[in-house]
Amino acid sequence: MTPAELSSTVLHAVRRAVDAGELDVTVPARAVVAPPGPGGCGDYATNIALQLARPAGQPPYRVAEVLRPYLVGIDGVADVVLTGPGFLNISLGGAAPAALVEEILSAGTRYGHADAPDAPDGSVVRLHCPHDLRAVVVADAVARVLRCQGALVRVTAEGFDREWTAALGVRVDGVGPAPVSPPVTVRPVPAPADPLPLGRDAARWALLHPAAHDRPRIGDEHLAQREGNPLFRVRYAHARSRALTRNAADLGFAAEPGPVPDAPQELLAALGDHPRVLAAAAAHRAPDRIARHLVAVADAALPFLPTVLPRGGEKPSAAHRARLALAEAAGTVLAGGLTLLGIDAPDHL
Repeated sequence: MTPAELSSTVLHAVRRAVDAGELDVTVPARAVVAPPGPGGCGDYATNIALQLARPAGQPPYRVAEVLRPYLVGIDGVADVVLTGPGFLNISLGGAAPAALVEEILSAGTRYGHADAPDAPDGSVVRLHCPHDLRAVVVADAVARVLRCQGALVRVTAEGFDREWTAALGVRVDGVGPAPVSPPVTVRPVPAPADPLPLGRDAARWALLHPAAHDRPRIGDEHLAQREGNPLFRVRYAHARSRALTRNAADLGFAAEPGPVPDAPQELLAALGDHPRVLAAAAAHRAPDRIARHLVAVADAALPFLPTVLPRGGEKPSAAHRARLALAEAAGTVLAGGLTLLGIDAPDHL
């Protein structure tokens, strides 16, 4: 069961409790599931009972007690334990991230993209920005993210320098005043220095990783090939996943989704959360959310990657194939996210 499927399962439990008259609440739009925090247990935890306590007029722990029977016994859920003020800690029936991994590998770098357009009537999201390099880069990234969610997008700017296209790969659909129809204005805090000397990838990362209201740092730290550089960690994790595929081929085996008993829950949660992050980045016009999410995926993947290949005299087994599939899924998510930010994901670093 993927995190997204588990979230839907939790909401279904709430709906059943409401239909049975045990809770008098409006079923929320989403339920957050994440790896358990301190004092928690199981594979995932949700604070849905704390979220519903006030509208239900009951203590959170009592709401959790009501919801627990509707979760226990569901296919894929092995046990539900209540901890703290009312957290539901959910243990899944198997240790296999196979469904999630298979979904990612099947979709490739389009994992998380919307299948159907958001604007079936042909309406267009109009983005307009001032004559400012960071604003144009952010608008370009926002347009990419919106398009991956099915939207039709047109980007205009009050001014545009041709060198920006050659140097950073940005483009606009029109130059001049804001269009007559009300546009979405993209006006992030300008960069304090010229990022072009950093090169395309590092410059785009420097401008997109901070939130729009934060002033970006423009310096050589974005070029450093070390762990303190978030862009390096993201690209290194992707390159390592690709190297593992090549190394496995040399050893005579390939990836195959299956049970991974020691799979890091933080990694599974981050991979499963990718579609929601893309949708939120599109809705809030915030590509920085994708950049920070990629850092979280890389940081969760890097400790796992050294465990993938056989060691010593070990022969490749089903467990190795499953771990390789999970590593490839992580690399796929990293590559897809970097592409949406307009940044290359090289196979070699």
